Amino acid sequence: MGIKNKVILITGGSSGIGKAAAMELAKGGGTIILQARSVEKLKSAAEEIALINENVSYYATDLTDSNAVKAAASLIVEEVGLPDVIINSAGSGEWLSLNESSVEHYKDTMDSPYLATAFTCKVFYDKMRDRGHGHFIIINSAASYFSFPGATGYTPARWAMLGLSRSLQADLYYTDFNVSIIAFGKVDSPYFTSNPVSEDRIPKIADWLIPTMSVEATGKVIAKTVQSQKKIIIKPFSLRVLVFLNIFMPGTFRWLMRITGHKPSKN
Repeated sequence: MGIKNKVILITGGSSGIGKAAAMELAKGGGTIILQARSVEKLKSAAEEIALINENVSYYATDLTDSNAVKAAASLIVEEVGLPDVIINSAGSGEWLSLNESSVEHYKDTMDSPYLATAFTCKVFYDKMRDRGHGHFIIINSAASYFSFPGATGYTPARWAMLGLSRSLQADLYYTDFNVSIIAFGKVDSPYFTSNPVSEDRIPKIADWLIPTMSVEATGKVIAKTVQSQKKIIIKPFSLRVLVFLNIFMPGTFRWLMRITGHKPSKN
């Protein structure tokens, strides 16, 4: 399946991985729709993408608000058209230990990315049903396959994303809808610039064995997935190997993550 003339919605498309995917897909001739919270960042990203492909639009939306997602979806379909591909790249969440976090932290980390993704997939699926096909791509983190100290809100939210992705794949198996799960290791993106504490808490075993990806590389992976519709993608290759080994040696990996990870304060 090609990219040209496809209508592609990218949540979290104003920066980082989402923007990199939009740039790559714009080169392929797709009609790009960006969705995120900040209208200023969206406008800036859209202007940059328009230098490659003028078929780009943006919609400032609080993706954690189901009513806002519904309203934006109706406007998108009316003004641009029904998307062929939905790329769920919106996400946030600081890495905090149980001791450091507040009750609100757990709601915030579950609101985005999990609820933002669930709302987006559900709202657009309802609009796609009469057409009978669509492609949902869910961007996730390596944290969805492991557990480690110092990220008691972020990691469970990423596990929830993996559970949602697998459930959608099972639920839509006998239809013409496709669901792709993409998990990346550390990416050289604005996320870690904004969350330096999170970067410091990556278990050292991951830093030693898994190379950091550029945002441009992740954009190419996502664009390739739009075309291939492959079900499960784990990048880089070394991360895929570790995820595979973790299936057979979960206790060993929990130990490695613990001894090379963040040491929470006891106070």
